[in-house]
Amino acid sequence: MIILKNCNAVNFYPAEIINNVDIVIDNNVIINVAQNASTNYKAETEIDLSGKYVSPGLVCAHNHLYSMLSRGITASIRPSNDFISILKNLWWKLDRSLDEEAVYYSGITGAIEAIKSGCTSVFDHHSSPLFIKGSLNTLRQCFFKTGLRGVLAYEISDRDGIKKMMESVRESIEFINSVNEQKGSTVEAAIGAHASFTLSDNSLSLISDALNNTDKGLHIHAGEDAFDTSHSHFTHSKDIIKRFDDFNLINNKTIIAHGVHLTKDDVEIINRHDAFIVHNPRSNMNNNVGYLNHLNSINNVGLGTDGIGSDMLEELKFAYFRNKESNYKLRDEDFLRLLHSGNILLNRYFHNKFGKVAKDFIADLVVWDYPSPTPFTSENITGHLVYGFSSKYVESVIINGEFVYKNRELPFEINGIYQEAQKAAINLWQRIDKL
Repeated sequence: MIILKNCNAVNFYPAEIINNVDIVIDNNVIINVAQNASTNYKAETEIDLSGKYVSPGLVCAHNHLYSMLSRGITASIRPSNDFISILKNLWWKLDRSLDEEAVYYSGITGAIEAIKSGCTSVFDHHSSPLFIKGSLNTLRQCFFKTGLRGVLAYEISDRDGIKKMMESVRESIEFINSVNEQKGSTVEAAIGAHASFTLSDNSLSLISDALNNTDKGLHIHAGEDAFDTSHSHFTHSKDIIKRFDDFNLINNKTIIAHGVHLTKDDVEIINRHDAFIVHNPRSNMNNNVGYLNHLNSINNVGLGTDGIGSDMLEELKFAYFRNKESNYKLRDEDFLRLLHSGNILLNRYFHNKFGKVAKDFIADLVVWDYPSPTPFTSENITGHLVYGFSSKYVESVIINGEFVYKNRELPFEINGIYQEAQKAAINLWQRIDKL
């Protein structure tokens, strides 16, 4: 049992701050949140937080941890002036060059950085055509090592040929079977796929069969760039999501990354199935693909990074300011909901309650040492998150009821990990130059 004493509980949506409470955690569940609650329990660990803040852990609903080793890349990358060129000249060369070592060190460093930024759960979307079989298990070991919660998926695609596509389907199914055997694990699985323009009808049929034989959801890009929409219309005479829906690919665990160029009919299908679109504002700006300006028409919108780290507060700030720049007026409450919504996906994949500092919720929590110069109340949470909070205030992180980061220290040495990651990155860049 762990008791966090004399802290201020912060819930993002609905917005709520409960001052001067004790939080009691038994195994992996919060069993009490109340003033002086500690007097009723005897705990192995009691920590006096002296007015610090405790919130639910942040959730990254769409990420590519393999991009960690692209940071500062010095491989020879041809100039890329449009979205497809960016994919062909950088990202598809990078993922074709990932071996087991690179997958591991991108995964472990990505998991470490997620935790240190207050992100307790990552929905990862992986691709490594050179190392498909066993790649998701390699990533899972990174999540187990750090304690990070995750939902992992392999990106099925036709772009590297039918043999690689089939191997990707098998990896997805085998990993799901493995996950189903580990009841109570902090790592779950989804069925991953790249995008409509790299998937034939035959591939969608195989993905549909895989989904029908599991209780999982599809994790896929859709409408990231206008090319995706025009390709679907030209090649299949259908909107993207209509095409997916015709193959029974959309359910309430579906994760649609980006959605910038989806049609109103696409959004209607997503809403009808209670599925999710994940907004990735930094990536959209970086790739110049446009702005998701129909956010208010989507019932479920999560927040992701698309591989630009896992700092969800940074992502929230970009979403907030990009919205203002576009003169598209969302309320402060909408951004709190955006930050919170990934927890609904966690509920559906893990069949537990996430996203609130309250009784019976899973204890995925962040302790913030945030010295505010102004009152911090339930009414002004968004203002503090956008203009004040940042990852530098993360003091401790609890995932599944256990400290994985305490007093700004991890329970294992990381210098050697980062040294090996740099070696793996150099080897990766050299392989990219040979393509």
